[in-house]
Amino acid sequence: MKFRGIICEKCGVEVTLSKVRRDRMGHIELAAPVSHIWFMKSLPSRIATLLDMTIKNLEKVLYFEQFIVVEPGLTDLKKGEIISEDQYIDYQDQYGEDSFSAAIGAEAIEQMLQNIDFEVDYEQLKLELTETKSELKKTKITKRIKLIENFISSKNKPEWMILRVLPVIPPELRPLVPLDGGRFATSDLNDLYRRVINRNNRLKRL
Repeated sequence: MKFRGIICEKCGVEVTLSKVRRDRMGHIELAAPVSHIWFMKSLPSRIATLLDMTIKNLEKVLYFEQFIVVEPGLTDLKKGEIISEDQYIDYQDQYGEDSFSAAIGAEAIEQMLQNIDFEVDYEQLKLELTETKSELKKTKITKRIKLIENFISSKNKPEWMILRVLPVIPPELRPLVPLDGGRFATSDLNDLYRRVINRNNRLKRL
């Protein structure tokens, strides 16, 4: 193949055999991290369970409505506490900008997930389970323990529930089909990818 291995200057795609159009995956590098909807909204929410949060509070952080305390530092805040923008500014004024760490959006949740120590949390939850008398709390703790056990056994990292790269399925699995009159029928996925690319590019320009 004459031009094999050459990268097209216009589209950035490698010149190669046509058969790879059916089996080679692509990806879109996201300008900002996003939460995977399955791990966020499916019941029970994997992210909310792991961070001991309600889905409502998780959504507030992910949708840039409120901040989550990553490290309380010198303040009287607690790790994982949800605070408003006004509270965030007040604490910065009162204690100083570097006195604590609070963040917003998917990047904040990613930080919280990265900071999880499964071994420490597992032992602590086992202890809490033996000490608590509330059946509701026992159920809640048991769910977290099972989820932690699944992560440990699968060797998956919790921060992988936040996406920084979006997989793109091979082009032949989402083809453009020519119709009469010069029109085309296409998979809905192509339109979704197009919207992601356009919005991603707009974010990069901000």
